[in-house]
Amino acid sequence: MKLHPSTLKKINRFKSIRRGYYSLWILTGFIVFCCFAELFVNSRAILVKYEGQYYFPTYSSPLFGRDLGESYPYEVKYRELKAKWQAEDSDNFILMPLVTYNPYENNFYDLKDKQGYKISAPYPPSAKHGHYFGTDRNGRDVLARLIYAFRTAILFSLLLSLITVTIGSSLGLCMGYLGGLFDLLFDRFLEIWASIPYLYAVIIIASIFKPNIVVLFCIFLLFNWYMGLSPMRSLTFKEKTKEYVLSARAQGASHRRILFKYLLPNNLFVVITALPFLIQANITILTALDYLGFGLLPPTPSIGELLSQGSTYWHKPWILGSVVTLFVIILVMITFIGESLREAFDPKKYSQFE
Repeated sequence: MKLHPSTLKKINRFKSIRRGYYSLWILTGFIVFCCFAELFVNSRAILVKYEGQYYFPTYSSPLFGRDLGESYPYEVKYRELKAKWQAEDSDNFILMPLVTYNPYENNFYDLKDKQGYKISAPYPPSAKHGHYFGTDRNGRDVLARLIYAFRTAILFSLLLSLITVTIGSSLGLCMGYLGGLFDLLFDRFLEIWASIPYLYAVIIIASIFKPNIVVLFCIFLLFNWYMGLSPMRSLTFKEKTKEYVLSARAQGASHRRILFKYLLPNNLFVVITALPFLIQANITILTALDYLGFGLLPPTPSIGELLSQGSTYWHKPWILGSVVTLFVIILVMITFIGESLREAFDPKKYSQFE
């Protein structure tokens, strides 16, 4: 698809703003990495070779002990079996991920302080035990839970933001173009709906229903569907009076063609520049709900739940330090992307008047 020269100029302007351009690539890399997190952070093996046959248990059916010559009937303990085969100098081998724990796995082990007293979870970071960021209060690997929590938060917020912006912008486009009674009635309804205290309503609904990922998504969508409506409506009111729209209408162009061929492309910069900030807001609200206990049900990994643990175990700095660092980095990168897009796509900044 060939892009319009003006669009190419905007993209090149965005590339010239280094902080936003590099943040976009880094954030995209994080998202791609987290989408395939099972290959890097998992208690299941990536590859198992047993008696000349190869198995890929990460993305296939689990292997049970009897499948690999062990006596137990439940799923293979890959870490222990790998150590056993290495000790026996066997031809069989197991390829494990970099972090050999999943976000739900509890690992309690004997650890003593300098005075000889036993230390209970949360355990500090330990390369010996494979917990590079330590564990939480339930003995679960903090790094594994951070990675999976980031994947849940970013994909949830990204999908929600795309849907809400699409719905809101489409309605705003129609309201601005059609005007009249349709615009008046819908605008009054929007004023009433927007006056509902959003966060309190979400907390009340989440306290009634079990807040799994689907329920939370529907609740967020219920109160966010109008995002992008007001700026798109205002711009459409302005654009529909310009010469190119009047000319298209005089030549007999249909309403659909005027809306999606002329008005939408000229107003699309509002959606593009608002999207990163909407994603940021959704991540923050989801984290706040998880922190307050009205978000995702445990033991689902979430940034807010780790923040809650970090504030409780403030004397265990690896929990709070790691989650705050990740949270700040995410929000800063999204902010850089949003500011750079707004600067690059701002029609007033690069307009020239004679």
